[in-house]
Amino acid sequence: MQSTSTLSFLALLASTVSATSSFSFGIPNTYPDFSACLSQPSVFSCENTTEIVNTCCSPTPGGLVLQTQFWSTWTGLEKEGQLLPKGSWTIHGLWPDNCDGSFAQYCDPSRQYDPTPGAGVTPYTGPGVDTFILEFERLDLLDYMEKYWINQGAPNKNFWAHEFSKHATCTSTFDVACYGKSYKKHQDVINFFDAVIRAYHQYPTYDMLAAGGIVPSNTTSYNLTQIQNTLQAQTGALPYLGCVNNSLTEVWYFHHVFGTEQYGTYKSLDTTTPTTCSSTEPVWYYERTASSEHEVRDLP
Repeated sequence: MQSTSTLSFLALLASTVSATSSFSFGIPNTYPDFSACLSQPSVFSCENTTEIVNTCCSPTPGGLVLQTQFWSTWTGLEKEGQLLPKGSWTIHGLWPDNCDGSFAQYCDPSRQYDPTPGAGVTPYTGPGVDTFILEFERLDLLDYMEKYWINQGAPNKNFWAHEFSKHATCTSTFDVACYGKSYKKHQDVINFFDAVIRAYHQYPTYDMLAAGGIVPSNTTSYNLTQIQNTLQAQTGALPYLGCVNNSLTEVWYFHHVFGTEQYGTYKSLDTTTPTTCSSTEPVWYYERTASSEHEVRDLP
């Protein structure tokens, strides 16, 4: 079932097609121009011994890259069709922490699309980033994001804008200059969204936990070591686990990247952030509210 938001986008696109006879059905490319990187030495981010000359070729200084996910049990916008994907954790983001674990945020005011960015940053009041996706005719991308990149208490598009504005603008490989002279406005935004999904696909958290006998339950709890060992056995590194009231809500996978954040190889690393889950008390991995999730997987 598609959300009300997605259906409205489809209607908008249909009206655009009918309004112009010059509409092109070729989907524009959004990849950067990394041809100059072929002459540069390639290393894993944060492991270079000399300064990165072309920052389009390796994420710097934010070379500690985190793929982050949420386990939420409700959205708050169920009546608007904003539901959680059954049998899957949801996307949080792709973060460029500095090599020492510190981080920058909202690094480029000219690419600030977050309507509620917090203190010190001017809120964005223009068209939502969902319209940027439509500009590039990426209904496939929009559909996937509406299924797996879910906000809580506000529309999904606000969350997507937050993640790009706060994090992607601090990742050097998404700088506008990296797209060359043929850059099209918002090309970097679409490229980032694709990169987030590519990284997310590496970590099917729900399936990895379930394969280890750890499934959502309102009656059975788990211990922290059991959860950590289950994920570490599949990823080769210890991820960060986040809890609220000792209920599992987040996982962060840490990496150095060989090449660019968009397309490079991710090397798994142990978390640099201590877990907020208790090592002595039971950890709960609660079931979702039945009315808050829906089936998004293709069924025979």
